[in-house]
Amino acid sequence: MTKPFRVIDTGIRGCREQMAFDQALIAGHKAGTTPDTVRFLQFPPSVLVGRHQAISQELNLDACRVAGVGIGRRITGGGALYLDEGQFGWELVFHKSTLGLTNLGDLAREICEAAAAGLSRLGIDARYRPRNDIEVDGRKISGTGGFFDGDTIFYQGTVLVAMDGAKMASLLNIPAAKLAKRGQTSGAQRVVTMTELFDGNPPPISEVKAAILEGFAERLGISPVPGEILESEEAAARSIFDEEIGTDDFVYEIDDPSHPADVISARHTGAGGTIEAHLRLEGPRQDRIREIQFTGDFFVTPPRVIPDLEAALRGVAVDDAEAAVAEFFAAAGVGLLTAAPSDFALALKMAAENRP
Repeated sequence: MTKPFRVIDTGIRGCREQMAFDQALIAGHKAGTTPDTVRFLQFPPSVLVGRHQAISQELNLDACRVAGVGIGRRITGGGALYLDEGQFGWELVFHKSTLGLTNLGDLAREICEAAAAGLSRLGIDARYRPRNDIEVDGRKISGTGGFFDGDTIFYQGTVLVAMDGAKMASLLNIPAAKLAKRGQTSGAQRVVTMTELFDGNPPPISEVKAAILEGFAERLGISPVPGEILESEEAAARSIFDEEIGTDDFVYEIDDPSHPADVISARHTGAGGTIEAHLRLEGPRQDRIREIQFTGDFFVTPPRVIPDLEAALRGVAVDDAEAAVAEFFAAAGVGLLTAAPSDFALALKMAAENRP
């Protein structure tokens, strides 16, 4: 039996407004007022950092401000993005029992394979690439990410129909190491657009959206049904925007944690992404954690787990930190799409080894 999913489209809105609507959908779904939903969305020229990223490390903020683009922070993990009217987002909000998926890695695979199947209906060879990309001939056409919040699952992605690669490169700080992993030298080489794949004549965005819905229906066993946006969702989105996601405090809350003189930092890059540990120590031997902050392009569910981990490590002896990290994750029962608990412990250990 197929499961009905309401389909809505919020059109083009500012990036912070779109992120606030994400949170409103999640809150409404948890409260039982928002049904299982597929949403499409678009952006004016905007840059978005992932939930755990240090914004000034990921974006050329001066260039962003001169260009007049929107600057926001997602509620999902992952890396920085440039978005404009040439791309669109898709997302699903649903109960974890709907598809019977309780592991974030399985969830990513199933949803990405469904989206890839939909895009392939248009005549391209779109494929899921672990951990959370959809690619055509090794170049990304869609990046995705998501998390669990209680029994509610939120998962989102983008599709590149057209893109200004030069503008993207001027606004994002793309690490050379990230490019080197794929033998590339520029951010634009890493991605491909529908415009390029169709020799300058891509299908209309409406057809691309319809193809994705067909992929979801076929591979996930759902029944997409056009629906209406609820006024309660709009009201909640406005409140969330005003109080949190639309504020500079939220967007810039993780800025450049490595900058203060007494902070020691280290970066660990593994199969699950990059984790940076920014550490302040205390005690006569500087052997106890005073404060720690983890940043990077990893996915953890729910995102608030990272502040909880940071709080749990305050006052812990450096020599006991690895065990404390493992104990925290074992007790918290969280989902990790990319990084493992040992990756956080290793980043912390590497930072501690940099102490004077």
